[in-house]
Amino acid sequence: MSVDQSQPINSAVQDAVESSKGSQLSAAAEGIISRLNRWLDRDRWPSAPDTAAMFTAPLTDVAANRVAKAWAERYMAGDDDQRRRLLAGLAQASALLEPRNDYGLRLFRRLYAQAESLALTVTLRADMLRWRNQVAGLGVMEGELETLLSSWFDVGMLELRRISWDSPASLLEKLIKYEAVHEISSWEDLRNRVANHRRCYAFFHPRMPDEPLIFVEVAFAPDMADNVQELLDTAGPPDDPHKARWAIFYSISNTQPGLRGISFGNFLLKRVVEELVREFPRLKSFATLSPIPGFSAWLARQDAAAMQSLIADKAHKQLTAAEQLSGQQWLERFQDAVANSDAAESLRKTALRLVAKYLTSMKNGQPIDPVARFHLGNGARIERLNWLADTSAKGVSQSCSIMANYVYDLDQLDDNRTQLAAGKVKMGRNMRWL
Repeated sequence: MSVDQSQPINSAVQDAVESSKGSQLSAAAEGIISRLNRWLDRDRWPSAPDTAAMFTAPLTDVAANRVAKAWAERYMAGDDDQRRRLLAGLAQASALLEPRNDYGLRLFRRLYAQAESLALTVTLRADMLRWRNQVAGLGVMEGELETLLSSWFDVGMLELRRISWDSPASLLEKLIKYEAVHEISSWEDLRNRVANHRRCYAFFHPRMPDEPLIFVEVAFAPDMADNVQELLDTAGPPDDPHKARWAIFYSISNTQPGLRGISFGNFLLKRVVEELVREFPRLKSFATLSPIPGFSAWLARQDAAAMQSLIADKAHKQLTAAEQLSGQQWLERFQDAVANSDAAESLRKTALRLVAKYLTSMKNGQPIDPVARFHLGNGARIERLNWLADTSAKGVSQSCSIMANYVYDLDQLDDNRTQLAAGKVKMGRNMRWL
């Protein structure tokens, strides 16, 4: 007679499995509770008194400095959610400071001293600019930090350095990362931009020696350039800078969002012009080949009535009135013409005239286009507009392929700035027909 032992054995196994599951569940629950407790402790750190002390304690206070050092380390290692919570804690403490005195500045000086790096404060301001509408009280602190960074990044403290193919690879990688005007598509593209027949210069701060703050890329040409694809063509013949008459600034990129509003771009161009004239005495003229990033968006906002007043061509004005064509519809016509390479002369002129109206439009005493605001504010003049100058997807999308040349005439910069302050944009000879 056989005995069936499978049932007891299966029961035993099941009991063991259930026991194991219970143990695993218990361990998992304990792990969750432990992590939750750590999260709650983290969320409560630092305490309100410790946070207040970072503002109010003397800069020599050891305990407050210890908290500030831990705060800085945690902030730089944290993700967005953690950083936002830490900033919210500072903002809450900041709102209770009455009278405020210089406590905000003291906090940032303390954090800088404990982190021993300007990178923390630059990152802090970048995050404050991102979240100032989401976290109450950040606006006040952001303004205080901007004031402090403006003094720390005074142009007299910045170092101008040339970046070449012999520069460290880590620095060259940052050019690829930070290029904001014309994307660097490959290492070969980068090599061409920093080759011996080109120049690339950047400003550095001595406390951020490996981090370019702003950089400019320069090409050399016998005439004022009118096409960025040709200028960046790696297969094109290199121009000899020793024989060139024109220096073309074709890309200027700010790299640090935390330094927004702290202007040193104009000083960069002045220093670069000085360097170029010293190295290449034959250079006589300096111009940009610049994007017009806000044109398409501006045009798309115009209704049919506005377009009738903006358009000068008689036939196009009548067409706009008859068909009630909006700015968006004209934008699509210009972009289709670029895509098909079949723009009639009258259509091309209408597009260029609209760009000219856009670039000379002012708001609060300043040009509405950000690139125009920068160059005209530095004393340049608008010299020429170029059709099919940037046929990349980005160029067609933001300005229907049109680019602008701003000329820096060193003898007229001050007069042009004075004219701009009076509300009038300086235009070159090539713009008179517009």
